[in-house]
Amino acid sequence: MNSYDFIIVGAGSAGCVLANRLSENPDRRVLLIEAGGSDRSPLIQVPLGYGLTFSHPRYNWMYDTQPDAALNGRTSFWPRGKVLGGSSSINAMVYIRGQAGDFDDWRDAGNPGWSWDDVLPYFKRSEDHVWGASTHHGAGGELRVSDFTQQVHPLCQTFLDTGVALGWPKTPDFNGAQAEGVGLWQMTIRDGKRESTANAFLRPAMGRANLTVMTHTQVTRVLMANGRATGVACVQKGCEQTFNARKEVILSGGAINSPQLLQLSGIGDAEHLQSVGVPVVHHLPAVGQGLQDHLCVSYYFKSKVKTLNNELYPWYGKVKAGLRYLLDRKGPLGMSVNQAGAFVRSRPGLERPNMHLYFNPISYTASTMKPGRIPNPDPFAAFLISFNTCRPTSRGRVSIESANPLDKPKIETNFLSTEQDVNDVLEGAQLLRRIAATRPLADAVESEHLPGLGTQTPQAILDDFRARAGSVYHASCTCAMGPSAETSVVDARLRVHGIQGLRVVDASVFPFVTSGNTNAPTIMVAEKGAEMILQDNA
Repeated sequence: MNSYDFIIVGAGSAGCVLANRLSENPDRRVLLIEAGGSDRSPLIQVPLGYGLTFSHPRYNWMYDTQPDAALNGRTSFWPRGKVLGGSSSINAMVYIRGQAGDFDDWRDAGNPGWSWDDVLPYFKRSEDHVWGASTHHGAGGELRVSDFTQQVHPLCQTFLDTGVALGWPKTPDFNGAQAEGVGLWQMTIRDGKRESTANAFLRPAMGRANLTVMTHTQVTRVLMANGRATGVACVQKGCEQTFNARKEVILSGGAINSPQLLQLSGIGDAEHLQSVGVPVVHHLPAVGQGLQDHLCVSYYFKSKVKTLNNELYPWYGKVKAGLRYLLDRKGPLGMSVNQAGAFVRSRPGLERPNMHLYFNPISYTASTMKPGRIPNPDPFAAFLISFNTCRPTSRGRVSIESANPLDKPKIETNFLSTEQDVNDVLEGAQLLRRIAATRPLADAVESEHLPGLGTQTPQAILDDFRARAGSVYHASCTCAMGPSAETSVVDARLRVHGIQGLRVVDASVFPFVTSGNTNAPTIMVAEKGAEMILQDNA
């Protein structure tokens, strides 16, 4: 049978959640289609394996952006998950919801029901927090969120103490009552194993007779009839197939693939679609517009004390870490190297934190990223501190360049196109140096390795940023929700403007990128989206 109640395109951070929730009722037939394959590789399941999947075409769409003038004409590598679990199978596993004001901003952009108070219950619904249920956390949900306070590198505590010395509060929980300050990241890891949405949501549901999961199958267009989505066409092993949706087609391909598929289906800016040979089904000019991402740079410091470089650079250190992981699922392989950080204000008078800081007790300045190879730590003790602005104001776009669904779309980042974003670069760099010059961390600093103390003037700092900055892989906002079909793609119930039976449920519907990592809010969007879909099809 090729007919289903719901067809979900993309088994990623959102799609796996939707597949679980929509198939809970055995009377509903659900089809989940994923272009990638199995996620059972140890490279995915072992937490530190993301250093390999980051650049592995078996698990990754391996996108490159267009050259960006703000980055000296450089292109940027944008890994996106092409595997069960999507980007939740290749990310750094940091669980950050974002600041409460992020979601109030969504509501204020014309999206009722998306304020912080509205979305908190959906964050909690998914959660199986290691601390148990509370005002801010859920227990018994599918997604394990773990605390690594007892396992992080000792230098992380030095970073926290330095933040306190600078006058910042120390927060025990970025996802709790106090999102501002310095602290340790919580991670989506369960008993030393990556807690992707495939592990947490999809695998428990795959035994249901009413859920069909197809891998290595790429959807090429949404089928339409009389202004309604009726199914999808796809290619599997070179053969084209079609599947019918009795109720809805739901796109969960992410911020790159969802707008690409809409455009391939004739939904987008009419003039652009005609220029690439795609018949126009529905003029919706905002499709692919509004792309946002966090742009980050790292400052590297040689250290007087041991860092993870000392443990993981020598071959015998790698063997020791591997044996430790096999023994008790702990040690460097059992967690992310992104261990501590902060949300702080770069200057007085700001309404809320505008800087996202990362502290990693490791460095990779001597390594180059090669497909299938994990970057090797530097052969000397060092650590890095990074920053990105929480709420960038620059906007890019995603657009198809041909009617061929197998061609990659064009990704235009348009970074640093506003004065605010440029100013944040200068303030962020000053912030990192203040941290490194403040005790007790200053006592551990041997020297600033990159960019080096020769980079001092505002112009030199900006030039360095343009030469070295890169994406934090938080692409979003390309099918943004909002009340107007001229400036948004979906309404507040995630329905595509002007098309019946078609929704988008993934990070592309964010009106604005959240202040932190995007995986947790994407899962929240899927939880809320699933409820809306079931309500509207009751």
